[in-house]
Amino acid sequence: MTDSPYTTLPPWPNAYPASGASATLKLLNEDFIVTELPLQLPCGEGEHIWLDVEKNGANTAFVAQQLAEAAGVQERDVGYAGLKDRYAITRQWFSIYLPKGETPDLTLLQHPEFKVLSQSRHVKKLRPGDLQGNRFRIVLRDVAGGPEVTNAIEANLKAIASQGVPNYFGAQRFGFEGGNVEQGRAMLAREIRVRNPKKKGIYLSAVRSFVFNEVLALRIRQGLWGKTLPGDVMDEAGRPTGPLWGRGRVITTDQAKELEDGVAQRHAILCDGMEHAGLDQERRALVASPADLSWEWPQDNQLVLTFSLPAGIYATSVLNEILRTTEPDRHTENTETEPAAVE
Repeated sequence: MTDSPYTTLPPWPNAYPASGASATLKLLNEDFIVTELPLQLPCGEGEHIWLDVEKNGANTAFVAQQLAEAAGVQERDVGYAGLKDRYAITRQWFSIYLPKGETPDLTLLQHPEFKVLSQSRHVKKLRPGDLQGNRFRIVLRDVAGGPEVTNAIEANLKAIASQGVPNYFGAQRFGFEGGNVEQGRAMLAREIRVRNPKKKGIYLSAVRSFVFNEVLALRIRQGLWGKTLPGDVMDEAGRPTGPLWGRGRVITTDQAKELEDGVAQRHAILCDGMEHAGLDQERRALVASPADLSWEWPQDNQLVLTFSLPAGIYATSVLNEILRTTEPDRHTENTETEPAAVE
């Protein structure tokens, strides 16, 4: 293997001071509850069955396989809007293409890891990204520290509620120990050939996300968190955006363009490769704003957070700004299974 700077992920900086706290995340599945917020609800007629599913200890792809088998269809006929964590209790919508014949009642399906809460027909298939966002309820256990640590956590939570968090792509986007970035670099450098379209998409997604995180990290290191630079491109909410690299001209100007060009030059093999891989330039907000953020301390060493995030935003962006988390070893596998992850 070549001496590559992409074999490990860099320590991207936080926006807020470290609280010094640590906690255990996902000790139990019920410590991480996610409810999908759909773009629309089924209308009651059409060629697709939409299923409201609650799963416990299963990943999204596995449930899709089981639903396809139960309905007697190919797996490609099952759709869903986003990937959801395995070690959690999550509620999300699936669709099944069943235009003809008798409609099976899948609410009767018995499975230890998921249940179909309701079903109804609709006119279209669910596709990745077809959701408003997700609602989270997260229990953090074994929070270490005394009153000073608690006060630091509370201060950061109040800052997050008013100013948001860095909109980093989460660690799962980059694969186990960040390995998808190095694979993507090797693919773009033509050191390896990737024939599987799904794997190719995963690697491109990881590389693109890595460059975005590098731009965001540089702005934070330069003391620019929460600030707008001359030449920034703003989103509809008036927040500055960062580049999702691809073909076409960078549309920032002035100081913002200089900063982004500097990152692109430092990662030229990635950015040049993405331009030739058929990706188009896009933008992503640098700030993520959790909605309805609230917290409580049921016990001195237990913190419960509830908040909502738009599609494509990672809950870890919130957690990383208040404390360090560790998970049981069972969670170390790569949970990113396709490029359209929206968690």
